[in-house]
Amino acid sequence: MDEYKDNPAGVTDSAVSQSITKKHIAREYAESIIIAVILALIIRTFVVQAFKIPSGSMEDTLAIGDHILVSKFIYGTKIPFTSTRLLKLRDPRRGDVIVFEYPEDPSKDFIKRVVGTPGDEVQVIDKKVFVNGKPYENPHEVHKEKEIIPKEQNPRDNFGPVRVPENSYFVMGDNRDRSYDSRFWGFVKNDKIKGLAFIKYWSWDKDKFRVRWGNIGKLID
Repeated sequence: MDEYKDNPAGVTDSAVSQSITKKHIAREYAESIIIAVILALIIRTFVVQAFKIPSGSMEDTLAIGDHILVSKFIYGTKIPFTSTRLLKLRDPRRGDVIVFEYPEDPSKDFIKRVVGTPGDEVQVIDKKVFVNGKPYENPHEVHKEKEIIPKEQNPRDNFGPVRVPENSYFVMGDNRDRSYDSRFWGFVKNDKIKGLAFIKYWSWDKDKFRVRWGNIGKLID
C-alpha cells in the first residue's frame, strides 16, 4: 500500500524505463536522419549530383530517360551563392560533356559537349565544325537531317566565325541538327557550369516501357 501511495498512477519502474528507452531510440533515429540529410546535401553540393536527360539533343551519346551522375569537384567546388571555385583539378576541355545553367533561364539545366574553349575561334560551314581553322572531329556527332540551312535563315548549319571569350565556352549537342546550343544563344560562362557528366546509372525507355540495361554503368565519353 505504501508503494501505491508514492505512485498513485500505478506506474512501475519498468514502464518508466521503457518510456525512456523509446525516447532515446526516437532521438537516435532523428539524429541519424538529420546527419544523413546533411551529408546528402554536402555530397550533392560539392561532390556529385544526379541528373535526368529530358531531350534528344545529345543523341546518340545520351538518350531521353538516361539518368547520369555529374562530378561537381573536377572543375573546382563552387561555393554556393558565389562564383568562387575551390580545389580545382582542371578546366573544362574540348570534348567534355558538361551540365550547366541555361543562360536564358538559369532555373533550367542543359547538357552539351564543349567544342570551343577560351580563345578558340569556332565556325560552322555546311554542318562541318572548324576550331581555329581546323576541322573538329567528334566521333559522337550525328546528323539526322540532310538539308543544309543558309546562314541568313538560321545559324544551325552555317555559323560564325566567333572567338570564345575569356572564362567562357562554346557548346553543342551531339545530335547537331536537333540541338539548341551556342549557335543560337551564345557562350556558357565558367561560373554557370555545374560539372562533368561521367556515367549513366539508370536508363528508362518511356516509349517502349523498358529498362535500357546496356546503358546502366556506361561511362560518358
